[in-house]
Amino acid sequence: MARSDLLVDLVRAGSSGDQSRFKRVVEAIVAEERAKQHHVLAERLSRHLGDRPPAATPINGGGVDSAHEVLPQVRLDDLQLPADVVRVFLELVEEQHRADLLRSHGLEPRHRVLLTGPPGNGKTSLAEALASELGVPLLLARYEALVASYLGETTVRVARLFDYARTRRCVLFFDEFDVVGKERGDLHETGEIKRVVSSLLLQVDSLPTHVVIVAATNHPELLDRAVWRRFQVREDLPVPGRERVTAYFERLAEDWGRSLGLSPRTIANGLVGLSFSELEQFALDLRRRYVLALPDADMRSIARSCLNTWKKRVPTAQE
Repeated sequence: MARSDLLVDLVRAGSSGDQSRFKRVVEAIVAEERAKQHHVLAERLSRHLGDRPPAATPINGGGVDSAHEVLPQVRLDDLQLPADVVRVFLELVEEQHRADLLRSHGLEPRHRVLLTGPPGNGKTSLAEALASELGVPLLLARYEALVASYLGETTVRVARLFDYARTRRCVLFFDEFDVVGKERGDLHETGEIKRVVSSLLLQVDSLPTHVVIVAATNHPELLDRAVWRRFQVREDLPVPGRERVTAYFERLAEDWGRSLGLSPRTIANGLVGLSFSELEQFALDLRRRYVLALPDADMRSIARSCLNTWKKRVPTAQE
């Protein structure tokens, strides 16, 4: 049975003839029933939402082919994030978990997040961690299935994806968001991409708050100015500095249960400037060389050799 506050909202919207609010409340009820594994009732309610039911296009064989569902494995504690970013995301999680209290005071939880920053520094991992903390699946948008060559088809596919997402509690993640959120004033872009952006903004505006949308981009300068205004949370994930790199290798040594051959600070001093993705590759190289050198592995020598190799990949100040 749906929560009493949703039923009251449903009756209110129906008696006042507010069709937009009525649809949003029904979507929230459907999402709640799905979370309770009441799939038959959820599908019956979904069929009454409009002419285009959410189940009309499949995900992983049963939803929409323009996204795929991931069961999140990463937690916020697993990531090396700036303290202010952690604080903001913990607040976001609390708002979603205590949405009933907020609604009783006429408020809604924040649910639109924009992540910027260079590649390899945790934007996708942060979206997955958010889904994990909320206890919901992560829906990853697939641009190869979303962007079509035929006029108008991309807009239709975007609408289908949002229709599917809005009747589920989930985190909907768009990586490389500038692909579909480009600046409409760009003279080099066609009228089609401008229509896609306009449609996308309408979809984001109408997304219910039980769906958290996370958009990520390596090129924030390419985003349409109206896109920025849609997102209540905007966070930048920069290349990690010395302290965060040191903390990364301290945790790595702890998880590994042995010395890395050199102190975490020494390794960090040589690798500052690399992304977290590159630091992870360095750590894997270190472990490979250690395993292959067993049983007479000299960890200190191995660490020095790997560090000298990877130092060459650190970008210079001029770069």
